[in-house]
Amino acid sequence: MHGSLSLPAGPDRITPRWSAVYALSVGVFGLITAEFLPMSLLTPMAEDLQISEGMAGQGVTATAVVALFTGLLIATLTRGIDRRHVLLSFSVLLVVSNLLVATALNFPTLLAGRLLLGVAIGGFWTMSAATAMRLVPGEDVPKALSLIFAGVSLATVVSTPLGSWLGALVGWRAVFLWSAGFGAIGLLLQWRTLPMMAATGSASIGTIFRVLLRSGVWQGIVCVTLVFTGQFALFTFIRPFIETALGASVGWLTTFLLGFGVANFIGTLLAGPLLKRSVSFTLFAMPLIAGVCALILSGLHTASLLSLALIALWGMAFGGVPVAWTTWNTRIAPDDAESAGGLIVAAIQFAIALGAASGGVIYDTTGANGVYAFGGMLLVLAGLLIALGVRAPAAAPA
Repeated sequence: MHGSLSLPAGPDRITPRWSAVYALSVGVFGLITAEFLPMSLLTPMAEDLQISEGMAGQGVTATAVVALFTGLLIATLTRGIDRRHVLLSFSVLLVVSNLLVATALNFPTLLAGRLLLGVAIGGFWTMSAATAMRLVPGEDVPKALSLIFAGVSLATVVSTPLGSWLGALVGWRAVFLWSAGFGAIGLLLQWRTLPMMAATGSASIGTIFRVLLRSGVWQGIVCVTLVFTGQFALFTFIRPFIETALGASVGWLTTFLLGFGVANFIGTLLAGPLLKRSVSFTLFAMPLIAGVCALILSGLHTASLLSLALIALWGMAFGGVPVAWTTWNTRIAPDDAESAGGLIVAAIQFAIALGAASGGVIYDTTGANGVYAFGGMLLVLAGLLIALGVRAPAAAPA
C-alpha cells in the first residue's frame, strides 16, 4: 500500500490520498509540539540541568538556527532523492531528538537533541506543503494545506498547557519521552501512507535570491522577521513571565497557557474571513494588537482576569499571523510561491532564534517584565511598518 506506489509529477492527474495528507499533519503537529515544549517546561529543565533559564532558552535558539539553514538548503541538498524517504528521515530525527532531550544530563546533550530537531523542522516544514500539492488534485490543494496548518494551530493549543500540566505530574523528561512516542506514531503513519515521490525541479540557492530581489518581497521578509522576533521573545518566556512577573500558581499557570492556546486556535479560524475582507489590514492589525497586549502586560505584577484576558487576546491576534503571511506569499510571488515560501520559513526560523536569544539576554538582565516590554515594542513597530510599506496584491482571477 505504500512503497510500491508512486505519483506522477502533475497533481491534477492523481487520485487524492487524504490519508497521506493527514499523516503529514500529524507529523507537523509532532514537530511543532516538540519545538514549543521548552516554553512550558523551561523552569524545571533549567533547574534540573543546573543552568539559567536564559541559557535553557538558547535550546530554542539552536533549533531555530538549524531550521533556518535547513529550510534554505534542503531542496538543493536532497535533489534526486525520493521525497518519501526524505520526509521519513525527518520523522526519525524527531524521535531521536526527543529521546536525547529526555535523557540529557547536561546542556551539550540537550543542545544536540535540539539541533537534530532543527533539521527535522526546517526540512519537514519546508517540504510538507509542496508534498501535499502532489498528493491531491489541484482543486483540493487549499484544503490539504489548511489541514497542515491545523496541525500547527493544534500544536500551539496543546503543547504549552499540556506540557506544563504533565510536567508538574510526571516531570519534564517524561513529557519529552511521550513526545518521542507520538513522533513514532507519526513516523508509522507516514510510512504506511506516503507513496514514492520522485524528486522534481531544479531547486537552487540562486532561485531564492532572485525572488528576494523582486519588488515588495524583501520589505515583507523584513517585516515578517520583526513580527516573529517579537512574538518569540514573548512566547519563549511565557512561563517565567506568568510565574515570576505575575506570581501565578501552577493552577493559574495552566489556565493562562490553555487560554493562550485556545484563543490562538480561534484566531487561526478567524483569519480566513478577515483575509477575505483585507489581507493588508490583517497583516498589520494582528501584530499591532498583540504588541499592545504585551506592553500592557509588561506593567502588570499580579495574576488576574485582566492579565488572563490580555494573554488570550495576544494569542488570538497572533493566531492569524502565519495564515496571513502565507496568503501574502501566494500573492506577491504567485509564479514562484515555493521559493518565496522558503524565504518566509527561513525568516521565521531566524526570528525565532533572534527572539529567543535576545529574550534570554534581557530576561537574565532585567527580568520577565523587560522581555515583555521589548517584545511588545517590536510587534507594535512591525505593525506600523507593515501598514506603511508592505503591499498585498489582489488575488489573481480564477
